[in-house]
Amino acid sequence: QVQLVESGGGLVQAGGSLSLSCAASGRPFSMYSAAWFRQAPGKEREFVAAIKTNAITTYYAASVKGRFTISRDNAKNTVYLHIDSLKPEDTSVYCCAAGVVWGSHGTSSSYNYWGQGTRVTVSS
Repeated sequence: QVQLVESGGGLVQAGGSLSLSCAASGRPFSMYSAAWFRQAPGKEREFVAAIKTNAITTYYAASVKGRFTISRDNAKNTVYLHIDSLKPEDTSVYCCAAGVVWGSHGTSSSYNYWGQGTRVTVSS
């Protein structure tokens, strides 16, 4: 089992930046790919970004590419999401996920472990 706890959410103004963290405990985190998903009120969960175990290969949703950066520190069992140029439409609950991914890194069903999420609200 892997437990994931997100932090770093909050209220920010449009155009600002924010960094989210997801701390993992349990099994060695380096075994798993990690990802961030988000879910806005009244909308379905949406893939944001993913990173493979090597901490080098990354994937991004087209809607966030260029503004979002995913990274991980396997020694600290933590995955990060840095967001620049925040927009009101980025307002969501951001959840991290981990799993041994055999298929698409952008599909929620590829991940076995999920955090509770951290809320990001962007004011215009």
